[in-house]
Amino acid sequence: MTVKSNVILNHNEITHKIRRIAFQIYESNVDEKEVILAGIGTNGYIFAEKLRTVLQKISDISPVLCKVTMDKKQPWLEISTSLKPEDYKNKSLVLVDDVLNSGTTLIYGVKHFLNVPLKQFKTAVLVNRNHKKYPIKADFKGISLSTSLKEHVQVSLEGKNYEAILE
Repeated sequence: MTVKSNVILNHNEITHKIRRIAFQIYESNVDEKEVILAGIGTNGYIFAEKLRTVLQKISDISPVLCKVTMDKKQPWLEISTSLKPEDYKNKSLVLVDDVLNSGTTLIYGVKHFLNVPLKQFKTAVLVNRNHKKYPIKADFKGISLSTSLKEHVQVSLEGKNYEAILE
């Protein structure tokens, strides 16, 4: 019998990882009044929203959400954000995505934000796969996986049953 998909993180595990990453973000920004959580695409933004909720409960930091819109298949094309560059200039920013696969999406996201001086720049992902095409790393990660190139990680953060599945 072959297994077509495996749950690698269930709802409780994802909730725990979100809380742990929020604490790590807080620890690295303990002297900041505000932190920008820039979520890439749909799932990265949902992940950033969940991190914001926990940060608001555990700290005095004001987490500000920023939606990063990009074509994940062609990330070198125009990237837009819900905040203007002056809104995050000289602030601490965490670029958030659900899965770090080859590093392509994250590296182009980083490139976009490097056009503005930042006080601190970190990255956070729920699942870190070890197939980097670019020299990028996640500063905060929920889980690291060594998978084959043919496998795919699907993350669901909506509803009442979060899960990460290896397909």
